[in-house]
Amino acid sequence: MAVAVAPAGLRGNPWLSFAARRLGRFAVSLWVLVTTAFLMLQLVPGDPVRAALGLTAPVELVNARREALGLNDPLWLQYVHYLGGLFSGDFGTSMTSGQPVSEVIGDRLPATLQLALPAFAVVAGVAIPLGVLFAVLTRGGRRRGGELAFTTTTVLLAAVPEFLLAVALVAFFAVQLGWFPVAGSEGAGSLVLPVIALALGPASVLSRIVRVETLSVLGNDFIRTARAKRLPARLVYLRHALPNALTATLTMGGLMLTGMVAGTVLVENVFAWPGLGSTIAQSILQKDYPLVQGIVLVYGIGVLLVNLTVDVLLAVLDPRSTIRES
Repeated sequence: MAVAVAPAGLRGNPWLSFAARRLGRFAVSLWVLVTTAFLMLQLVPGDPVRAALGLTAPVELVNARREALGLNDPLWLQYVHYLGGLFSGDFGTSMTSGQPVSEVIGDRLPATLQLALPAFAVVAGVAIPLGVLFAVLTRGGRRRGGELAFTTTTVLLAAVPEFLLAVALVAFFAVQLGWFPVAGSEGAGSLVLPVIALALGPASVLSRIVRVETLSVLGNDFIRTARAKRLPARLVYLRHALPNALTATLTMGGLMLTGMVAGTVLVENVFAWPGLGSTIAQSILQKDYPLVQGIVLVYGIGVLLVNLTVDVLLAVLDPRSTIRES
């Protein structure tokens, strides 16, 4: 039986082989995502155009909209047109507003990124130092009270869903104290509560993972060797312990960051934030399936890019365990 052999260039250079594998996986995952998004419209029970326009819409209008959307073409031809449109930046047309889906996404995506990117930064900026700090403070069974307080607090915060946390933040800080706007996008102050609602749960979980991984690393021989050389504690923790702890932490952190995608949908609706999360909720209620398709694609591509970024960071931090996979 013939066995496929990798090109000599890929076999001789582990970084090229790593890049080829990761890009291949990304391409396959992207194709599955695109195909699934396309089939969404086909799997909707009944006539999606009739559902979007309502039962009282004239038959002529329904037929004209189906023809404009290409839904009367054979399935394979619809798929070809769909792929061709994606390559040219055409995500279709909204059934309710008649706007191109790409324009709607272009208008709303910056608002979502305005929440998501600061939330990602807060998660990393809080969880990593906090996890390392409590690992150092509670190493060897010391400070049992501090360990119990840290574990209990992070478990409770991680167990609260984002939308409930968002409602509680609005009720206390916006309604009762009046420190921040209740909803909407009204300057930098309106970012504070949504970002906290998005970041608090993932930061709690990630800080516990960082602590556990840091404790594991601090027990290794190379850490004892570094201490035996009388290196400053700052160098021991930052140069030797932290990079090794992050290699395992990044994998779980990437999964949690992708989970924040769903959190943006819920939090945006609580705060009436004019982003993709509130838009997809409205489009689902209005049965605007082309718009739902386009937003699902954007969210899915975001998840794939986060996973790809995590893989690259893992390869940089620990190339021995990543780029030499079979």
